[in-house]
Amino acid sequence: MHPPVFRTRITELFGIRHPILAGGLMWLSDANYVAAVVRAGGMAFLTPRSFPETGAFARELVRCRELTEGLPFGVNLNVSKVEGHNLKLDEWLDLSLRAGVRHFETVGRAPGDLIHRIHAAGGIAIHKCPLLRHAFNAERAGADAICIIGVEAGGHPGAAVLGSMVVAPMAARQLSVPLVIGGGIGTGDGILAALASGAEGVVLGSRLLAAEEVWAHPAYKERIVAAEQDSTLLTFSGAHPMGSWRVLENETSREVLRRETAGARDYAAFSDLIGGTKSRDHAYRDGEVERGMLSCGPAAAFTRAVEPMETIIDTLISEAVAARRRLERLDAMGSVDA
Repeated sequence: MHPPVFRTRITELFGIRHPILAGGLMWLSDANYVAAVVRAGGMAFLTPRSFPETGAFARELVRCRELTEGLPFGVNLNVSKVEGHNLKLDEWLDLSLRAGVRHFETVGRAPGDLIHRIHAAGGIAIHKCPLLRHAFNAERAGADAICIIGVEAGGHPGAAVLGSMVVAPMAARQLSVPLVIGGGIGTGDGILAALASGAEGVVLGSRLLAAEEVWAHPAYKERIVAAEQDSTLLTFSGAHPMGSWRVLENETSREVLRRETAGARDYAAFSDLIGGTKSRDHAYRDGEVERGMLSCGPAAAFTRAVEPMETIIDTLISEAVAARRRLERLDAMGSVDA
């Protein structure tokens, strides 16, 4: 277990050893995943939408509390823009608060009321968004921290059109609350670069997909280990009404891209490929990695083995320390030359 190296407002806010947050991976974010990140020194978030009903989510909260051995963990609350998709949001929040959760990741539009309720219960909220103007709105709404994701992020980067290393210094210069950056970060060098750019933490997702504690099928993890820099596709890009989605390249995503290029614009044109629990059932559960839209970013290319979460995070911190030493040597050489 790597000792703390970087102390930032994010490590202080969440009470964690390392400035690493783990994304609330749809279908994959369960108690084993969250607790593994927490025990390794980071913060992770259970995703209620991954569970078939609120009872299952409530049981997972209890299991997560047991596996984290009293350490704090978080919950992801996504305010969907799809009508009818927020009916359980209040119940998820209430269940989380009753289970002792006080760390929340909020996503979506107009988070002010949700953040107010979290604060009223003594909790903190980090708001994840793709654009600076969304970050400013969330800061004004009371968010305790902001996470901005770049276009490299796996899953749904929304309207993000800039890379994380461009967004980081822009946002850091204008926000007063702590900033976290996500998208394309899968090495300790990347973590150090984010910190140097003004961020006080990073959010990782794709780099963690092959962790031993992730419940997905071994064949899926093998596909992640085999991923290269060009193994993902950005589908539904630009102004497409479906909203952008970065996924692993496979038969399904190539067909989605083909239909999109041919002019398909609404959900009905893609429902046979992306609807329901296809990704969960075919790829994650059964190992049929050519089926389903599998959220993934290019940072997966940094994965070279299926490893325990603690090993992954310890390696990232060790790499960040080594990168910092390289910079120190460059500075020393510059001083001698001067």
